[in-house]
Amino acid sequence: MKIEFSKIKFIIFDFDGVFTDNSVIVNQNGQEAVVCNRYDGIGLSRLKEVGVEPMILSAEKNEVVNRRAEKLDIYCVNKSKNKVIQLKKEIGKRKISPEKVAYVGNDINDIECLKLVGLPIVVANAHKDVIKFGKYKTKLGGGQGAVREICDLIYSAKKSD
Repeated sequence: MKIEFSKIKFIIFDFDGVFTDNSVIVNQNGQEAVVCNRYDGIGLSRLKEVGVEPMILSAEKNEVVNRRAEKLDIYCVNKSKNKVIQLKKEIGKRKISPEKVAYVGNDINDIECLKLVGLPIVVANAHKDVIKFGKYKTKLGGGQGAVREICDLIYSAKKSD
C-alpha cells in the first residue's frame, strides 16, 4: 500500500507519547516536566514551508503542552474533553477534506481520531491496541524523533511533487 504523504494539508499531533516518550518527571513540589526532541522544531518549520499546518491536540491538563507549542510556534488545543469533537471542529474550520488530514497518536484515546482522517499515523512505541489503526507506523518512538520523521516524510513528498 502506497502512503500518499504529499496529499496532507493539515496534521494533528497528540502530545504525550508523540512529542514525548510518555514519561513524566515529577519534582518534590509536584511540578511535572517532560522531555521532548529538539529535532522536532526544524521538522515542523519545514512543514509550514510546504503549506502543511501542524497542530497539537491534547487531553492533558498540563501547561507544559502550551509552553512547548508556543516555543514551536504551532497552534495547540489542550485540556480537550473530547478530542474527536475538537478534531472535527478544527477540520471544519479549515474546510479541508478529512482525506487530506493526518493524525498522529499513541494511545487508546487517539483511536477515534485515527479513524477519522485520511492518514492515521502511530508512533513506534504506541500502545499495542492502537497500532492496528495506523496506516503508517514510525520507525522512531514518540519523543525519540517520531515527529521529525513524519515531518521529513511529508516535506520530501511535497517537494518531489
